[in-house]
Amino acid sequence: MSGGHGEPPLLRWLPGLRTLRAYQWAWLRHDITAGLVLTTMLVPVGIAYAEASGVGGIYGLYATIVPLLAYALFGPSRILVLGPDSALAALILAVVAPLSGGDPLRAIALASAMAIVSGLVCITAGLAKLGFVTELLSKPIRYGYMNGIALTVIVSQLPKLFGFSVEAEGAHRQAWAFVQGLLAGRPNPTALAIGAGTLAAILALQRLPRIPAVLLAVVAATLAAAAFDLAGRSGISVLGPLPQGLPGLALPIIGIDDIAPVLLGGLAVALVSFADTSVLSRVYAARLHTPPAPNQEMIGLGVANLATGFFQGMPISSSASRTPVAESAGARTQLTGVVGALAITALLLVAPNLLRNLPSAALAAVVIAAAIGLIEIADLRRIYRIQQWEFWLSMVCFAGVALFGAIPGIGIAVVIAVIEFLWDGWRPHSAVLGRVERIKGYHDITRYPQASRIPGLVLFRWDAPLFFANAELFRDRVLAAVAASPTPVRWVVVAAEPVTSVDVTAADIVAELDDSLLAEDIELCFAEMKDPVKDKLKRFGLFARLGAETFYPTLGEAVKAYLRSHPVEWEDWDNDAR
Repeated sequence: MSGGHGEPPLLRWLPGLRTLRAYQWAWLRHDITAGLVLTTMLVPVGIAYAEASGVGGIYGLYATIVPLLAYALFGPSRILVLGPDSALAALILAVVAPLSGGDPLRAIALASAMAIVSGLVCITAGLAKLGFVTELLSKPIRYGYMNGIALTVIVSQLPKLFGFSVEAEGAHRQAWAFVQGLLAGRPNPTALAIGAGTLAAILALQRLPRIPAVLLAVVAATLAAAAFDLAGRSGISVLGPLPQGLPGLALPIIGIDDIAPVLLGGLAVALVSFADTSVLSRVYAARLHTPPAPNQEMIGLGVANLATGFFQGMPISSSASRTPVAESAGARTQLTGVVGALAITALLLVAPNLLRNLPSAALAAVVIAAAIGLIEIADLRRIYRIQQWEFWLSMVCFAGVALFGAIPGIGIAVVIAVIEFLWDGWRPHSAVLGRVERIKGYHDITRYPQASRIPGLVLFRWDAPLFFANAELFRDRVLAAVAASPTPVRWVVVAAEPVTSVDVTAADIVAELDDSLLAEDIELCFAEMKDPVKDKLKRFGLFARLGAETFYPTLGEAVKAYLRSHPVEWEDWDNDAR
């Protein structure tokens, strides 16, 4: 939690109140102006992402109003903007599309239930101080997953961009259905012109600073559709009038058969949304010179999702496109988001028909433009040059999302991340050490073939935690080092500074190793072992078994002890080292 320990608990749980207490009147006009500017982007984007998620556009606005108000109280960032997000669209659609059966009320009930699950997961993780968990996904895995999401979103929106619809699930099936639609002559030329023109305008205007690209492109498409009555004359699909009024408190009711996919989808949403939010919040915390608060960030995101789930909304995340808009417009605090939420509320109460002529093809263009922004290519090229196996890990994640869908894809990403972590610890680097003239310390003899080895002494370094997955390998490598020694071995000293942890399985195998070495009249010792690791060995009984005298503070002290007890012919270039 951010904030000092001496402040009232309420302020620690509600960072927005802390900001309000320190609010300066000079910030007010900046926050109001930024909020009104932000609204011009919140409305079309919220509608577009809702449509892409398989729910009605109005629910995208509900999922914009409620989270902005909730996060203003519970969120630690002064500038972060929350709402519907393109990265979540494929996840929501993967659950909503097959279960809703085309029923819009059932679709929003499923999406709201996912938001509630995501909110509860995030709040629980934040209270348990698990804000670090998203750091377990490496950059190549995140790239592969997000590139797969981007492809899935683009493929799902292409038919709408061309003015027709397809009935298919999964990116590859949707792509094939889209191609079949093209070959059958189903595209609507007018819809395609509107959609392609909107997409081109957004991509072109995004290159210009301080230009509301999405707003200008969407307004132009809406005016064109209204002026030429394109819905009536050309048969293009438009948004239609939005319901007048505000979201009401409603408990989403779903069937028993829906529970498992909703739970899985909510977990996936929680992981993706917090991964995005944690990165973005850290960036803006650095810019504003404030400490990051990952656990409170998770709570703030969770409360925002929970609130939108109970008020007819859909899962939300932070926005990497709308947050910079708020910043560039001069936002000082989360009052900017509150102003944006109130402005959308006024729109729904006073002018719900304002966007009735917004073409569906233009909304598809907005989503496609956002998905293009998710694609990462340049850094993957760099990764391919410097570490190809991590590049191919990224490609596997990408293929998993593209072939099996967003939710199985994130499962694949998590499994690969765990395998990657275990592999690094399962087959770690180890080294036999020797003395290199004129270089302090002891060094890997494979890197320094000229290194001298002390007769009868094996210095062995293990560069990883010692746990169940690598303990037998540790034993085998120590025994192999003993067998490969050019002189009969009397001591083995393990340079244990890189060993950050030991588990019960590893401790038992070290005991077995000690028995094997003692049978050969070889003593096993450790040097530079960290105190917390020693504490574990004491609990396991291994420290007492080996004896405190076999643990040395430094490798140099272990070598001195060996030379005192075993006179051998050995001259060191640095006499102080002895």
